Amino acid sequence: MLKGSKVGLRARHEDDLPVLQAELYDDVVTHSRAQASPWRPITPGSQESLVMVDDKAQGHVVFSVVELDGGALVGTATLWGIDTHNRSAHIGLGLRPSARGKGYGTDVVAVMCHYGFVVRGLHRLQIETLADNTAMLRSAERNGFVREGVLRSSAWVMGEFLDEVLLGLLAQDYKADSKG
Repeated sequence: MLKGSKVGLRARHEDDLPVLQAELYDDVVTHSRAQASPWRPITPGSQESLVMVDDKAQGHVVFSVVELDGGALVGTATLWGIDTHNRSAHIGLGLRPSARGKGYGTDVVAVMCHYGFVVRGLHRLQIETLADNTAMLRSAERNGFVREGVLRSSAWVMGEFLDEVLLGLLAQDYKADSKG
């Protein structure tokens, strides 16, 4: 398990699936704000579910996020779009509604940076988030990410186009804490 100050990132467990499916995927608004694909109903346990993990996939790594104090499941984190040639990847995360507003997002981003830069040897990490997602913007910027641009009207969310903010962090600008 990778550890931050508040959360740990571990492999997805079977009993995580129904919770993440119900609270993150089946919530149409949450899914629509977090994913680039449209929401559609998926049968629980289906291999099509976004909460399922393919351990053989090389382009992304999926973690379940748990509280260090007590081990409760608080969400999911993903390093996706891993490009081994350019040594870059994207960070994504989703927190259960009950876990939001507690500083977990900032800690998850910190641990994902440790994983990307220290464990994987990447050169660049990137985050794309909706312009009104102040919690994610704050979590990224607290970890040294720099706003690099705005993708105007690039995300179709619940009947309207919204702007996305592109943030980046380079390995040489990463301020390493001891995460492990």
